[in-house]
Amino acid sequence: MTRTVEVEVFGQAYVLQGDAEESYFHELAGYVDGQMRTLAKQMKTGTPTKLAILAAINIADQLLQLERRRQAGEAEIERRTIGMMEQIERQIPSDLP
Repeated sequence: MTRTVEVEVFGQAYVLQGDAEESYFHELAGYVDGQMRTLAKQMKTGTPTKLAILAAINIADQLLQLERRRQAGEAEIERRTIGMMEQIERQIPSDLP
């Protein structure tokens, strides 16, 4: 069911729509808000637009790093699985019907 939720990010209200729970929309907005506020503390001056772009770049960086780790983990699991299958095959006599 599509729901409409109003959230606040960096002092601005936004209306979001989607199938997620209301709490999830607020969690998303809170995360973006936190990223923007962290950047605002680190910068001497910055417009909300500039902070939003920098926050988006930081969030994209986090996402890509997690995706790379996930892919590396999958590759490691596949490598180990193949190794285990090879060990099992060596243990099973090949003359079985």
